[in-house]
Amino acid sequence: MKEISNKNNLQVLHEDNHIIVVNKRVGDIVQGDKTGDKPLSEVVKEYIKDKYNKPGEVFLGVVHRLDRPTTGIVVFARTSKALTRLNELFKNRETQKTYWAIVKNKPEKSADKLVHFIKRNEKNNTSKAHIKEVPDSKLASLDYTIFKELNNYFALEINLHTGRHHQIRAQLSAIGSAIKGDLKYGFDRSNPDGGIHLHARKLVFIHPVTKEAVSVTAPVPNEVIWNAL
Repeated sequence: MKEISNKNNLQVLHEDNHIIVVNKRVGDIVQGDKTGDKPLSEVVKEYIKDKYNKPGEVFLGVVHRLDRPTTGIVVFARTSKALTRLNELFKNRETQKTYWAIVKNKPEKSADKLVHFIKRNEKNNTSKAHIKEVPDSKLASLDYTIFKELNNYFALEINLHTGRHHQIRAQLSAIGSAIKGDLKYGFDRSNPDGGIHLHARKLVFIHPVTKEAVSVTAPVPNEVIWNAL
């Protein structure tokens, strides 16, 4: 049974007066949507309100998102100044994002750079990675390295150069290496918890206010295959 984050079990990776970084669980939704489920942003607000005994509304800015079935690092802004500056950092790609993914089909190369043109389908909330540019597509690139071979699976470390919709999922699917549990992108069966084996592992950025370097690493979920790493 999957465990959803609440204010008492929230995995906080970094916290100061301006930002808070948490480790998202499978099934956590970062921001409210049509499902009406309580988003992670509200959970973090409750955590701050409780911890610091804050009266009234707690300010919290959503800087970026992770897909619901994925896990790992999510950054929130605790002040409007931090939110504005973090938005710029992410928009200008002045962050280093490292992901881990588990795939069943071994990529042809043990390390490679993937460049595609991603086209989003709003209707079914998927993206397709094309080799050549097509109308309404956006350039997407990443590089990956196979860093561990497991029984039946391969662990990839991925560095993102762009931040497109479902980019890693679509690009790995395009080379025939769909992520474990990712039915939407061609894996043959779902994971018991409804998640996929894609984890936002590490994030490095310059603090929006103090200007010091911040490096955050998120522990992997407590699950058999992740634990094998």
